[in-house]
Amino acid sequence: MSIFSHALIILNNIFISFNFTHNPPMATRFLSEYGLRPLPKLHPNPRTRISISSFPSPIKPPPSKLFRPNFPALKVSAPAGVHMVDEDEKRVNGLKLGDSGFNPGAPPPFTLADIRAAIPKHCWVKDPWRSMSYVLRDVVVVFGLAAVAAYFNNMVVWPLYWFAQGTMFWALFVLGHDCGHGSFSNDAKLNSVVGHLLHSSILVPYHGWRISHRTHHQNHGHVENDESWHPLSEKIYRSLDVATRMLRFTLPFPMLAFPFYLWGRSPGKKGSHFNPGSDLFRANEKTDVITSTVCWSAMAALLVGLTFVMGPLQVLKLYGIPYWGFVMWLDLVTYLHHHGHEDKLPWYRGKEWSYLRGGLTTLDRDYGWINNIHHDIGTHVIHHLFPQIPHYHLIEATEAAKPVLGKYYREPKKSWPLPFHLLGLLTSSMKRDHYVSDEGDVVYYQTDPKLTSDSR
Repeated sequence: MSIFSHALIILNNIFISFNFTHNPPMATRFLSEYGLRPLPKLHPNPRTRISISSFPSPIKPPPSKLFRPNFPALKVSAPAGVHMVDEDEKRVNGLKLGDSGFNPGAPPPFTLADIRAAIPKHCWVKDPWRSMSYVLRDVVVVFGLAAVAAYFNNMVVWPLYWFAQGTMFWALFVLGHDCGHGSFSNDAKLNSVVGHLLHSSILVPYHGWRISHRTHHQNHGHVENDESWHPLSEKIYRSLDVATRMLRFTLPFPMLAFPFYLWGRSPGKKGSHFNPGSDLFRANEKTDVITSTVCWSAMAALLVGLTFVMGPLQVLKLYGIPYWGFVMWLDLVTYLHHHGHEDKLPWYRGKEWSYLRGGLTTLDRDYGWINNIHHDIGTHVIHHLFPQIPHYHLIEATEAAKPVLGKYYREPKKSWPLPFHLLGLLTSSMKRDHYVSDEGDVVYYQTDPKLTSDSR
């Protein structure tokens, strides 16, 4: 061995000894750079703001030098009554980060394009024949259930029928929802016709809801701009009368909210899904809204006519009670997509909001046997980020994206055949998730102790 090699080894040992004592990160970096230890696998791409319709080029190979993003400091609103920093308990602004110290409000070290590149190409392919087969299956089941219930017509069968038919109405809604996203097929006319037939049959104005749901997806996770189940600011919350607060946060009333939301939206927002002049809609969308309102009215008229033919009690048993079962399914599922996680999830304002960061605050849920019946709508994170993916590819797309998402993906708790465990999550969330601060770019739900004794 040459004198130069001996000298290099001695200098290296001195450098390592000094830096592990005085600057461990620098020593680790030195060892990594000189091949004595592999470089940590960090994602190469910094955070970028990205629109829903634009995607950068696919992932590039990681650069040779260590990537260290320099993100701006976040303005975070902390729940009242908690201390700001406690490193021993791994808290940020009073919020527990868990054993890993992961902060869900931090900007992710990947882009929307990185997630998209990880999803197999065939997951984006829409098969209208396959989509129509699900429609046929659900329609046959709906009429079959009604025929069986009417035939037996006893109080043992009716409760089973109400649960099953309410679930099937919810399944019809999910297929109409896919039509609204364009994930049903690439044919806009087919999507519109099928969407109107499905949604009108369960008293949902197809275009009116489709457009407002588009607003929800484009602004998910934004305190002011989100459309459904978004947080109330503290100012709006305090302005509500006591009865309204109780109705909003006391079960089962929030699970019956959907028809009232269609007519009058949420507190703090104005407009109606039936009114073409509502600020929900653009000027060129008025004709669509009128068409959907007419279709809704035709279904309502058909139900009125059936009450004269079959009698009001029979229509109530065959349609009315299952309809409210569908409403409860819709409110339960959509609420739990954005609430009820064991760790508090962020909501955003201003410059801290982005389409990607907002979408990452959504949650997947497991519904056991119901997963297949309601077309895997519980596989929701990838759906929120890429609503163009058909429902029958969501599970595969999610599995492919998990390595990119890392800890920003929250694995859902496995369900029994029926998802009774979700009722506990719903109840606890209703007791603690009441409003967010009026200030702050990254905010978390806070609890009103006067509304409930549970102040967690």
